[in-house]
Amino acid sequence: MVRRYVFPALRILIWAVIAVALVRIAFAGADVSAEATGAVPTGEVVEPTVEATATTITNAVTVRASVVADPAVPVRATLAGTVSKLLVENGARVEVGTPVLEIRQETPQDPLTKTDPETGEVTVTERKPKVVVETVKAPVGGTLSLPTLKDQILSVGDTVGQVSPGTLSVSGNLTPDQQYRLVGAPTEAQVTLKGGPAPFTCTGLRIGAAAQPAAPAEPEQEGATAPSGTVVCALPGDVTAFPGLGADLEIVNGTAADAVVVPVTAVQGTVQRGNVWVVASEGAEPEQREVGLGLTDGEVVQITEGLALGDQVLEFIPVPDDDGKVDCEDPATYDPAVCGG
Repeated sequence: MVRRYVFPALRILIWAVIAVALVRIAFAGADVSAEATGAVPTGEVVEPTVEATATTITNAVTVRASVVADPAVPVRATLAGTVSKLLVENGARVEVGTPVLEIRQETPQDPLTKTDPETGEVTVTERKPKVVVETVKAPVGGTLSLPTLKDQILSVGDTVGQVSPGTLSVSGNLTPDQQYRLVGAPTEAQVTLKGGPAPFTCTGLRIGAAAQPAAPAEPEQEGATAPSGTVVCALPGDVTAFPGLGADLEIVNGTAADAVVVPVTAVQGTVQRGNVWVVASEGAEPEQREVGLGLTDGEVVQITEGLALGDQVLEFIPVPDDDGKVDCEDPATYDPAVCGG
């Protein structure tokens, strides 16, 4: 009797109590006010600060590059005329200044006219054309490609051949940040070939503008930065390498000892001039201050003026709280989509 009627009734009663308790917690039980518990909020949002410190900083930029064959150098005609002699054969090895061919230019001259004063007889004497011969020489040493033929007519500047130097270089692309860091860069760098010999020094380092694409480029990956420049460095002749081989090009562009530095996150700007936010004392409002910028290693930046050792600055640049509003009179917040062009 007890097992059949009493236990099931108790079980139903217990489940009913649990259900009522859950409903109460869901709608009223979790709402405990701070006044009832006596809890007082003590949290405070504090912007992190860092101290200007002194250290030795080295501006070293590493560029991902590859080995490339140096392009052929054109041999150009320096005189308008006819090829009179080919001085070397196609495919020959030439040195700088090796005579390649001769160009002959003939310019007709007016005949000489003489009149006899007694008889009035006129004598006309033809003159030979004025002849100029120019020797075209190889601009660099290498293997000569000479498709020009004898008796071919040329104009000044025509390409008569090409010299492939047979030398190699290391070439890579630069981002805007790297290009700024390499202003006034030296003429040599340290090269590490992938799977090649020990690191070595290359010379004749040159920095130039990035080539413009002939057609619209494919959409770049999110966060990727388009190259703004190129760097090229000549490989020494005693280094064995092959075109297409990967390489790392490390360029050291200055070192400063005992430099006053702060993290790059604390500075608005990256080159020459920047802004930091100085905290004079605990609890004081940050003060924006213009500073001079020097070397950077990508993590910290040298402060050349405007900040003293031990000064406290905000670790991160403050973000203006404009609630997303656009002021069409303020160039800093001007938005063509909102302001109408």
